[in-house]
Amino acid sequence: MAHEPLSREQQLLESFLALDTPRGYRAELIEGEIVVTPPPDGDHEDYIGLLVDQVGAKSQTRMQFAGTRGLTVPSSSGGPDIHLIPDGTWAPLQRRLYRGTGSWMPCDGVSMVAEVTSTRADRDRDVKRRSYARGGIPLYLLVDRQRGSVTLFSEPGDDDYQQVVTMPFGKEIALPAPFSMTLETTDFA
Repeated sequence: MAHEPLSREQQLLESFLALDTPRGYRAELIEGEIVVTPPPDGDHEDYIGLLVDQVGAKSQTRMQFAGTRGLTVPSSSGGPDIHLIPDGTWAPLQRRLYRGTGSWMPCDGVSMVAEVTSTRADRDRDVKRRSYARGGIPLYLLVDRQRGSVTLFSEPGDDDYQQVVTMPFGKEIALPAPFSMTLETTDFA
């Protein structure tokens, strides 16, 4: 019995899911392109640590954090789902959102994702932002090292976020419910 040949999109998705990246590297499937990123530098990890510490200490809702948690989002082009690995993912602890999931999970129940820019900052500022909005993630926090700013995107809709607040490093930025806290960025500068 002959099998139908796989479409280009199916071949791409199967190739992506079969990748065996070296330890510390991340592979993502973004709008039909496989993107492999090397391990982050120390500054990048420091920013994530500062975020995790503040959310843990100040959030009005107990949150569970996952670093490098794989999320799937529908593609805007109708191709294979986008597979993203945010630098940080938060969900209310009582939901135990990550239990029982495989390497990739839908965005349902995720409260916030964060990205810290690195060499391909345009991807974090544009493609990932629109992808997270399409996935319905309520909050996207972008720590933009090149611009020296923190941006909070909220109210996802129409393939983008409808509200955008940007503050330079050193200024506070409010995180709405379920966090209901102020994020201090003095240590980011």
